[in-house]
Amino acid sequence: MFKMQFSKAQNAGHLLAQVRGYALLVLAACALSACGFHLRGSTGKTSLPFKSIYVALPESSPLGAELKRNLRAGGDTTVVADPKAAQVVMEVLSEAKNKQILSLNSQGRVREYSLTYTLVFRVKDSQEREVLAPTEITLKRAISYNENQALANESEEALLYRDIQTDLVQQLMRRLGALRLAP
Repeated sequence: MFKMQFSKAQNAGHLLAQVRGYALLVLAACALSACGFHLRGSTGKTSLPFKSIYVALPESSPLGAELKRNLRAGGDTTVVADPKAAQVVMEVLSEAKNKQILSLNSQGRVREYSLTYTLVFRVKDSQEREVLAPTEITLKRAISYNENQALANESEEALLYRDIQTDLVQQLMRRLGALRLAP
């Protein structure tokens, strides 16, 4: 009989611990929502301070294609094919990818590379006034290298450059969203 009462008390204690756990979880969720915390979300969903833009990048450019796709997904901003028809023009002054040796192993062979993607751009309005002075964005990633897996290293490098490009487009979208146009 004593074992049976101990078992019931143990079950009640376990149930009480579960209820406390759920209560703490609900309390934490309420506290997070009350403090104003929210995920950043996609910057492409915010409205931009201009109605039309011309992006001076070739149609074959992967960066240009991804940037235009994000601009179109943004809502009320249209990407136009003629710079004269645009409210703002984004000019790319330079775009460069670079690969440098980051570290060597004890035999003097490459162990890591540093991948760098640099973009310099500016934004002008329809009256050729600079809305955003020439701005440089440089993103870097480190990649390990194994000479026995050359094909896998090339694939990883291409994947990292695509990742860098996606980050670059998100930074461009944030900077374009922060522009202040003169009336």
